[in-house]
Amino acid sequence: QVQLVESGGGLVRAGGSLRLSCTASGRTFNYGAVGWFCQAPGREREFVAAINWNGDSTYYRNSVKGRFTIPRVSDKNTVYLQMNSLKVEDTAVYYCASAKYYSDPTRQPDYDYWGQGTQVTVSS
Repeated sequence: QVQLVESGGGLVRAGGSLRLSCTASGRTFNYGAVGWFCQAPGREREFVAAINWNGDSTYYRNSVKGRFTIPRVSDKNTVYLQMNSLKVEDTAVYYCASAKYYSDPTRQPDYDYWGQGTQVTVSS
C-alpha cells in the first residue's frame, strides 16, 4: 500500500502563492503519473495538473496554465504543486493521487491511491 499525504494548504489573499506537497510513504513509490485534483464546495472533484514519472511531461487544465506548475524534483517520493497568482475561484480541497500509467492523466478512475486532501482558501 502507498499512503499519500498532502500538505501546504492554507488561507492566502488573491494574487498570492502556495506550494502544495504530496508525500508518499509505505512501499516503494513507483508511478506512471501523479495528479492533482480539486473539489470546491458543491462541485465535483476536477483535474488540475499531472506529472509523469520521468518528470518530463506535465499537463494542466486550461484555467491554471501559466499560474500553476509541478516542478521537477529529484526526490521521487514528493510531488509539489506550485500555485501562483491565486484567484478566489481556486478555493477548494486539493488532492494528490497516483496512477500506474500516464496515458490520460485527467481520468480519475485510473488513479489508484489518493491522499486525504488539503484545504486551499483564497480570499479577495
